[in-house]
Amino acid sequence: MTAIAQQTDLCEVITLIPGYDPFASAGDCAFDEQAAQLAIDFFHECLHHIEGAVAGQPFILEPWEQAIVANLFGWKKPDGTRRYREALIYVPRKNGKTPLTAGIGDYVLFCDNEIGQQDYCAAGEREQASLLFRHAAGMVRAEPELESRCTIYGEKGTTQNRTIHVEATGSFLKVLSAEADTKHGANPHLVVVDELHVQKNRRLIDALTTSMSSANRLQPLLIYLTTADYMRPTICNEVYDYACKVRDGIIEDAAFLPVIYEATPADDWTDPAVWARVNPNLGVSVSEDYLHRECKKAQEFPSKENEFKRLHLNIRTEQDIRWLPMDKWDAVDAGTDPAAWRAEMLAKLAGKKCIGGLDLGSTGDLTALGLLFDAADAGIEDGGYVLLPFFWVPADSARKRERKDRVPYPAWIKTGYITPSAGDAMDYDFVRRDINKLADRYPLIDLAADRLFQGDQLVTQLREQDGLNVVAFGQGFLSMAAPTKKFEELVIAKKIHHGNNPVLRWMASNVTVEMDAAGNIKPSKKKSTEKIDGIVTAIMAIGRAMANVHGTSIYEERGPLVFDV
Repeated sequence: MTAIAQQTDLCEVITLIPGYDPFASAGDCAFDEQAAQLAIDFFHECLHHIEGAVAGQPFILEPWEQAIVANLFGWKKPDGTRRYREALIYVPRKNGKTPLTAGIGDYVLFCDNEIGQQDYCAAGEREQASLLFRHAAGMVRAEPELESRCTIYGEKGTTQNRTIHVEATGSFLKVLSAEADTKHGANPHLVVVDELHVQKNRRLIDALTTSMSSANRLQPLLIYLTTADYMRPTICNEVYDYACKVRDGIIEDAAFLPVIYEATPADDWTDPAVWARVNPNLGVSVSEDYLHRECKKAQEFPSKENEFKRLHLNIRTEQDIRWLPMDKWDAVDAGTDPAAWRAEMLAKLAGKKCIGGLDLGSTGDLTALGLLFDAADAGIEDGGYVLLPFFWVPADSARKRERKDRVPYPAWIKTGYITPSAGDAMDYDFVRRDINKLADRYPLIDLAADRLFQGDQLVTQLREQDGLNVVAFGQGFLSMAAPTKKFEELVIAKKIHHGNNPVLRWMASNVTVEMDAAGNIKPSKKKSTEKIDGIVTAIMAIGRAMANVHGTSIYEERGPLVFDV
């Protein structure tokens, strides 16, 4: 790594921002090489890394980091104040943007010659903002000259008052919580917003930007850090779109610095040359071996493809994903006759313990039950599971669906894969009797049901009158993410044996999953093309299997505990 002091042409360094020419939009602003050099020298002379293999080593800026620091602090307006008032640093994960910006925060706090600075680290969650503060405070602790000029609060224990306070200037750098209604009284000099894509709404950003309009602050600076968001209306995408227009010269804004490292949807996302282009710290803080492994996973697991593109290549992706590749699904029990296999499993598994998932549809729609067995109990020694689904539908509804949507419910009823109830509304007493018969034949350890249906009469009867251990199971990311991931892994590994059940196969082909900002996935009934109830019941059952209460086997007899995953 080469210190910026060895660079001979700072005017060339500042043009390293991808696709952006800072001179083209400079107007009456001028580049002050001495000011840029001073800011960059601060890093390798005053700051040290605080973690990992480079802990204790001087913070020597990489060329792309040099370009950011030189642009932010080298450009001046005619009155001598900074040109740039906003910046977007849009770089894939693990490229070191948090330590870089923590160093910028330290430089502003100690070297900006602004009395009474109010500098803030903000994020969607306080703990995320505290990560940036941890780097800023750790680098100050590692430099006696800086530490002697300030007091650091809140490094241990509560995060409520994490602050670096410089007594001589009455200035501070502190962690900011996400509650927007408390920020309107602030008068910030510097604000760094980490992980902009996880902001749930625009209230915090609006509060911060409007609070920076005071004429009392001569050169306020707002820096956004983020990886790509999904394709959706968010404050992150709004800032990103604006930055792109500034970069491309569509909007003239001399005060906005757009630092955008991204691949395009047309790029080959499996190409290491593309990775190198959009990960400026590849080989420094980003491991190429790690990207190879993650890319391989993304090629094997479709749900990971969007995650890899978004987090490691900064490609905006759809939030929902068509999930299970049917060739993988079909490969699990390739060549199996579904009717013969089902009959064999129903006989072999009699008396064997299982875990169930129950999905209650509307009164005119499908109700689904999935029973999950240890595959060894069926003579399958692969460490997997056998999944037996059961479906009920009102007979009149089945005929209507066939005519309207060409869904072959009547054929599936005739072959025994779906059980009809008379009329156009579900007879839940009929379903209840069937479930109890199944529980008698296949001892049911847990029966997971959507927690929103706990007051439903059928669920109440199964739990309170029939003595089944009905367990409340949420349908959000908290409960569904881990078993959804596990279900996908089992399908890919050919360890969720379904016997080519045609109803379940149809549902598997319908599933769309949605992903949260952390990369967790869960099935989406609203966005899936058709019914997915059987897959949902299987995931709930797997969730209960994963719970493994108190370290016991999932098939060991347990008391009537009711708890959520």
